Amino acid sequence: MPIRLPFRPRPESSRSDLWTHCPGCGEMVYNKQLEKNQRVCPKCGHHFRLRVDARLGSLLDGDTFDEHDAGLESLDPLGFVDMKPYPEKIEEQKTKTGIRDAAVWGFGSIAGRRVAICAMDFAFMGGSMGSVVGEKVTRAAEAALAERIPLIVISTSGGARMQEGTLALMQLVKTCAAVERLRQAGVPYVSVMSDPTTGGVFASFAALGDVNLAEPNALIGFAGARVAAGTTGDELPEGFQRSEFLFRHGFVDQVVPRPELRDTLIELLRYLQARPPRNTHHEPAGRNGRERHDAFEAAADVESIRG
Repeated sequence: MPIRLPFRPRPESSRSDLWTHCPGCGEMVYNKQLEKNQRVCPKCGHHFRLRVDARLGSLLDGDTFDEHDAGLESLDPLGFVDMKPYPEKIEEQKTKTGIRDAAVWGFGSIAGRRVAICAMDFAFMGGSMGSVVGEKVTRAAEAALAERIPLIVISTSGGARMQEGTLALMQLVKTCAAVERLRQAGVPYVSVMSDPTTGGVFASFAALGDVNLAEPNALIGFAGARVAAGTTGDELPEGFQRSEFLFRHGFVDQVVPRPELRDTLIELLRYLQARPPRNTHHEPAGRNGRERHDAFEAAADVESIRG
């Protein structure tokens, strides 16, 4: 007589909800344990991609994040259509991910220190940078400049968003200009690169931090490995686009495991202070003022003689 089990086997969907296959070591990892460890494999240290809400929660003090410009959404000025119209793809991604675009920015605190922070989410169209992402990074930089507080940007992106064409490429210039204004004003900017940080994001604000941090084994670079090899005509070293290689060659300042990232930022923020603003008041009239006035008049006389 056949033995009848008192329960039915669980469907495959239930099993996948409980366990995740780790591509690093090939083991099955219990999802609750994975989430508790900030989506880092406890067996081999492989860093899975992290959603933006979990990212902000792991770095900021509890209940301190104040999101700004949450309503910004991409338009379709080019009328772009590939497999489906661009607006339909945006709506599909909003439903799937629960966010309006691939970046979120706002204010928060890290160990009591107020910061402006912008975090990207690869789940939304591969973290691609279109007008909204570029605008949020720029507004975060401008807010940091206005309050003279540190800016932290966590990048994860496949590059510029092709559906927005030249408008997406213009974000490289805009974000670089915003970061440069921070540099000139002496306001700290820390860039954190996670897997992957590539294309136009790496070629713009992600590589311009006063301190550039990266997660272990993150893919970081501008073009793909085959494109880079074809362009140079040389056989490139194995892993030349991984964070450890970039650290050894000076493109990254430190490779930081995710569970240690908050403590690393706390330590950095103790050293990185905004430079006092320059004195913009006019000098009182005096000897120096008279000397500059005389020099100006002499230069004007020379120009009149040449004319």
